[in-house]
Amino acid sequence: MSNYAKSDVLVSADWVEDHLDEFQSDDADYRLLEVDVDTEVYDEEGHAPGAIGLDWEADLRDQVERDLLSKDDFEDLMERLGIAEDTTVVLYGDNSNWFAAYAYWEFKYFGHDDVRLLDGGRNYWVENDYPLTDEEPDFPSTDYEASGPRESIRAYREDVEKAVDKGLPLVDVRSPEEFSGEILAPPGLQETAQRGGHVPGAQNISWADVTNDDGTFKSRDELEELYSEYDIEGDESTIAYCRIAERSSVAWFALHELLGYEDTSNYDGSWTEWGNLVGAPIEKGS
Repeated sequence: MSNYAKSDVLVSADWVEDHLDEFQSDDADYRLLEVDVDTEVYDEEGHAPGAIGLDWEADLRDQVERDLLSKDDFEDLMERLGIAEDTTVVLYGDNSNWFAAYAYWEFKYFGHDDVRLLDGGRNYWVENDYPLTDEEPDFPSTDYEASGPRESIRAYREDVEKAVDKGLPLVDVRSPEEFSGEILAPPGLQETAQRGGHVPGAQNISWADVTNDDGTFKSRDELEELYSEYDIEGDESTIAYCRIAERSSVAWFALHELLGYEDTSNYDGSWTEWGNLVGAPIEKGS
């Protein structure tokens, strides 16, 4: 699709529809996961046949620490979902794949190689009249041993500090109002930081700039042009962040997977961590 660096990481709605029989099979060759901020829409409005509903907060996050799952918990989740180490996993979700992209990044972090995103996410599937069902699948459990973690795609606070010191690219994908410090979170969402602004030297390149109006990703040429305007061409270590790392996962996917900029990482601490750190440098304004 559009000559991306990794051609198999993004699948069309037509491709998913053609494989619905496999996604509904007890065989662990294929699994389809809908990942949302919660499962209300999945439960009440239907979902793609064979899709398992995942709650981003309850299923993909540590329930004690503010962190992603531990390796053991990730393995347990895969076994419960009937996913094997060689399963082709396709992810999709609401908000143009915000939380599905985070799940994709988490799968890659723990070393699951064959994972893909449904281009356009849930909205594209629904608005283009692809099939929906209210039946929730129940697949046989599996054995699963994660090969990760792969730390090269995850940025920590220390990595951000080094990027600031060295002047390396930092991509803040939040809204201009969040970036400037005018607001702390998108309207209606929880304010998770005490201070507004952005990491010094960060460039405000919205997550939405990498997608079309229908939620599908822009072409490789368009993405290259977008980031090259900010001198991001894959030749330097690049870190993406937002508020809680779901929107920055969309940018990470575009940079790392679609453009092939291998030295790109996702700062999952994001502004919730940085904006609460004592003594952390912050800039305000555009």
